[in-house]
Amino acid sequence: MGLMILMSLPVVVGAARAEAPLKIVATTGMIADAARQIGGDLVQVRGLMGPGVDPHAYRQTRSDIVAMTRADLVLWHGLYLEAQMGEFFHDLARKRQVVAVAEGLPKDILRSHDTYADKYDPHVWMTPVLWKLVVVEVQKALTEARPEAAEVFAANAADHLADLDQLVAYGQAVLATVPENNKVLVTAHDAFGYFGRTYGFEVLGIQGISTQSEAGLNRIGELVNLLVDRQINAVFVESSVSDRSMRALIEGAAAQGHEVRVGGELFSDAMGADGSYEGSYIGMLDHNISTISEALGGDVPPRGMVGKLEAGT
Repeated sequence: MGLMILMSLPVVVGAARAEAPLKIVATTGMIADAARQIGGDLVQVRGLMGPGVDPHAYRQTRSDIVAMTRADLVLWHGLYLEAQMGEFFHDLARKRQVVAVAEGLPKDILRSHDTYADKYDPHVWMTPVLWKLVVVEVQKALTEARPEAAEVFAANAADHLADLDQLVAYGQAVLATVPENNKVLVTAHDAFGYFGRTYGFEVLGIQGISTQSEAGLNRIGELVNLLVDRQINAVFVESSVSDRSMRALIEGAAAQGHEVRVGGELFSDAMGADGSYEGSYIGMLDHNISTISEALGGDVPPRGMVGKLEAGT
């Protein structure tokens, strides 16, 4: 009997190993959410950058390094978003499966970077039209890491893409109700370019595409004059960027006799609180779309697309 037990052990261990969740580390909350949506119960996902974290300035910690070296799959955004971590990921790719999920997007649909001639605006999650393409790349990465689960990943991805189609339709409908002369989005940094392109908004950021760029006094002065001249009454702060420059903008307009209010806080480079609706990709975009539309005079359903937004949004 002892021999029979010993002989059966490898089968039991092998079965347990096959059922163990695929260990994934993702840099941003948006990528982590996509991996969870597609992977379901077959994955265990750790997101490195939580609510309020700026990926442009983020550097890997010791615990991050340990987690990534032990992961089955590491997902990062690319397009120079995690600018401080690029070299580390290229080194790690020699030992682990590491995928930059936004690097595969066609370059002709990307916005040029405002500072680097050979780089592109990484903020593709700001419109679900583009984010759907990234979701497909996440599906490909999970399938390559665990081919035997391809059908499950494909079904889950199809469901999530259908939800994103609903989000696309909601954004188009709600933002179309904003009066044309109000379709000016003033934010802390230039993260909403793809959003503006999709929904027909002029987007003006105090800082450039990266939060590491400096917001000079000249830039603030230019925007103050624009707010006054065009009688723009609402600007937006961001959850992952200091509001210091935005406050200077409001004070500058007030000094010229023009009142500007904060139209709301938007999620730009990070999602909302873990476990909340706004802590999911769909909730993040629902919040942004609904907040922008309401602040600029649009018609928004109570508590957003499906009634899940926090009260007061």
